[in-house]
Amino acid sequence: MTCPEIKSWTLNRLSHPDLSWISKIQVNQPAVLRRAEQIQARRTVKKEWQAAWLLKAVTFIDLTTLSGDDTSSNIQRLCYKAKYPVREDLLKTLNMHDKGLTTAAVCVYPARVCDAVRALKAAGCTIPVASVATGFPAGQTHLKTRLEEIRLAVEDGATEIDVVINRTLVLTGQWEALYDEIRQFRKACGEAHLKTILATGELGSLTNVYKASMIAMMAGSDFIKTSTGKETVNATFPVAIVMLRAIRDFFWKTGNKVGFKPAGGIRSAKDSLAWLSLVKEELGDEWLTPDLFRIGASTLLSDIERQIYHHVTGRYAAYHDLPMS
Repeated sequence: MTCPEIKSWTLNRLSHPDLSWISKIQVNQPAVLRRAEQIQARRTVKKEWQAAWLLKAVTFIDLTTLSGDDTSSNIQRLCYKAKYPVREDLLKTLNMHDKGLTTAAVCVYPARVCDAVRALKAAGCTIPVASVATGFPAGQTHLKTRLEEIRLAVEDGATEIDVVINRTLVLTGQWEALYDEIRQFRKACGEAHLKTILATGELGSLTNVYKASMIAMMAGSDFIKTSTGKETVNATFPVAIVMLRAIRDFFWKTGNKVGFKPAGGIRSAKDSLAWLSLVKEELGDEWLTPDLFRIGASTLLSDIERQIYHHVTGRYAAYHDLPMS
């Protein structure tokens, strides 16, 4: 998985790049699967080290609600939980109550951005508001509509935009069209961060995942993200390995650091530790910052808080002991 043509592209980024080399890329799938098996077989950290890593995982979470029945009141509760992700008495026991622990962002539909901005302002915090856009989750609406959706979300106060690509462009090998589409997303975002969702479960192969990752980064994405959370197959370790190595290749060739966001199906504290470990091993500690690593999740925080509760008290909490609001 190498891409020598990226270096020449960086010398003249304003011109339309020659993407003919993309078709030559091949991913060694058996090697990727072997690496994924190693990750899954690894034992996790324990005791106080586990608690420390779990608290670190909290700071990477894009706390998400993307439901058809979202209302201003449940957005308000979500934002409160983002500011106070772990019960204060638990944090005091761990001497972490004065560290300003919050989630990395809250992620909502475009129509709920105003609610989230208002709730966070009322709470007196500056947690970023992320919004999905561009015909989420399928990405099959007209391009003009998708671009306008980005602009409206930014106008309402979203500082991060999670866009979805048109998977058809990947499946039919239209790499120039995909590049052009994401470049238009980049322009519509303005100063907002662009997180490009590849919907890897619908791309057909690991080779396509690598190619789409590279195109997304070349087009100006600040993050590449595995999934919408709505596909049949969401974040998996083989897909993550391919995306992380694309990020590493891109960094080696350009010097530009692009972030990584797995999303969909990450529900347990144990899962979060595996993802942190993977990023640390593949990209290094410098990527273990909210500027370069996020986890998209809606229920993960609840299990992390339960594990922290168990670490502090020696027993597991009932669900009513740790409500979301």
